[in-house]
Amino acid sequence: MVKASNVPWTREHFLIALNLYCKLPFGKLHKGNPIIIEVAQKMGRTPSSLAMKLCNFASLDPVQRARGIKGLAGATKQDREIWQEFQTRLTILGPESEQILHDLFTKNETEEVDFLQRDKVRLVAPSGPTEVQATVKVRRGQQFFRQAVLNAYDVRCCISGINIPRLLVASHIKPWGKFPDDRLNPKNGLCLSALHDAAFDAGLITLDDALNVVLSKNLRRFFPQASLEQNFVPFEGKPIRLPEKLAEPDGDFLGYHRDHIFLKS
Repeated sequence: MVKASNVPWTREHFLIALNLYCKLPFGKLHKGNPIIIEVAQKMGRTPSSLAMKLCNFASLDPVQRARGIKGLAGATKQDREIWQEFQTRLTILGPESEQILHDLFTKNETEEVDFLQRDKVRLVAPSGPTEVQATVKVRRGQQFFRQAVLNAYDVRCCISGINIPRLLVASHIKPWGKFPDDRLNPKNGLCLSALHDAAFDAGLITLDDALNVVLSKNLRRFFPQASLEQNFVPFEGKPIRLPEKLAEPDGDFLGYHRDHIFLKS
């Protein structure tokens, strides 16, 4: 396939680039990144072309602008339009972009494209029984959300720092089942260890307005219990590790969790 800087940017190419932008750290948006090289090759583009588009998107990212990171100044009108559309139609375009990316690498619908190993693209089986049973479209959406959230948090639990991908969950702040419009929004996600995810989902822990960890009185009823205390007490009142770009947890979503899920007594 021809690889040239003048290969037209199709809508599918834009969606692939936006998908990558949601998953790659800001410092990895360069032409030497093995993942960018591999994806660009599949697209028929040069790594430089793809990397430049990713940096254009960085210039449109409000989280990066708030941090004083400007990206490249060459974002086009088309870049701005597709960026805005992707943000406002994430529930549709997230799974669609994941399907297009998937089809670049495999036609096997039982495999998912995985970026958690930062130096290469892997094809993996769905990560849980729920995903195996779900429709392909739902699984693609789940995969997009998981990859975007875990990568935003540098594949580390934002509370404990655990960095074993198989022990990490892209946890929803507002429940998946009740809020379909927010299911794939990275700002509705936290990268948590399986233990901290279970506790967060059960309302045994939450985050305050300053993103500090709060333990419920209900959890404390199980103290003293050494192994339990070791996994929660050292983090009480401490801030979570903040994510990079796009995924900083939404304050309103956390307010919902504190008001409706967290066990206050």
